[in-house]
Amino acid sequence: MPDQGGAPAGPPAVQVSCRGVWKVFGPHPERVLGNDDVDLPRGELMAKTGCTVASRDVSFEVSRGEVFVIMGLSGSGKSTLVRCLTRLIEPTAGSVLICGQDVLGCDAKALRQLRRTKVSMVFQHFGLFPHRTVIDNVAYGLEVQGVAKADRHARARELLAVVGLSAVESSYPDQLSGGMQQRVGLARALAVDPEVLIFDEAFSALDPLIRREMQDEVLRLQERLHKTVLFVTHDLDEALKLGDRIAIMKDGRFVQVGSPAEIVGAPADDYVREFVRDVPRGKVLTASFATLPHAGETPERVVQHDTRLSELLPVVFGAQGPIGVVGSDGELVGLLDRRMVVHVLGGPEGPTTPEEPAFELGATDD
Repeated sequence: MPDQGGAPAGPPAVQVSCRGVWKVFGPHPERVLGNDDVDLPRGELMAKTGCTVASRDVSFEVSRGEVFVIMGLSGSGKSTLVRCLTRLIEPTAGSVLICGQDVLGCDAKALRQLRRTKVSMVFQHFGLFPHRTVIDNVAYGLEVQGVAKADRHARARELLAVVGLSAVESSYPDQLSGGMQQRVGLARALAVDPEVLIFDEAFSALDPLIRREMQDEVLRLQERLHKTVLFVTHDLDEALKLGDRIAIMKDGRFVQVGSPAEIVGAPADDYVREFVRDVPRGKVLTASFATLPHAGETPERVVQHDTRLSELLPVVFGAQGPIGVVGSDGELVGLLDRRMVVHVLGGPEGPTTPEEPAFELGATDD
């Protein structure tokens, strides 16, 4: 998500730090980590040891206010990994810090406190209490904290207004649509004002239209609240829409981590390249991916480095002179070239190759 004017000032603090996290399911997992068996293909490892490796030496950090998306196919280990972060699943090895707190070092009391106050999770299956009204579902986390009924209901009403459900506070979950139930789940997660929000395939069970509405809801709330978000999905479009950074996961490992533009514009290997093959590149890639060095030219106009190429096509093909690209500090960082734009939009196997000479800036189509 782009920076907003109300975002916290100063350098971002790391809210989630994950270092060398392993999760091995099966008997004596520590023995698997201690030898070369851990590198065997999944089927061979299971046959030899009875174990499966779901997370392999995963390390990453998430900064305050960042939306970090973990995506991969079913069985890639993404849900296991995020559940290891709060020890819903116990990691086999590694370290996890959330808001500076050593999660793996927490005793049962400290872990409960962390889950109640610092981290909230939104799951694919909404997990609402069917016998409780909407307002009591939203207020549940505050009830667990011992907040008085009047105060927790006041907070719940604030959040129901934020997600557009004020009119149904007295309804029960089975009286609501799937999208409305997920909004209740989102309001419940926000009610305790957590520092970290984790979405585990939260929208996967929703119809496509409702799913897009919930994605828009997350974007709207993030613009306002600036939470630190880990979002797990198997849907690339969802990842590209929501993520500041995306981690592509395969067989328990991160294959590539980068911005949406980096994932689409510079895939790390054939696996990622196949993932992004059908993505409309112009809607994701920015001017930075088609910028060439400049040698003192004076551009007739300038564009921002993070402007999407789809928005720049009329500018590039209508210009009579050089088009400058400026960074976030307003300084000129290079020039846009028509041939390079076409090449970048065409991808690595597009209509041109890097060895071909570029059109002269501002040249006609003749």
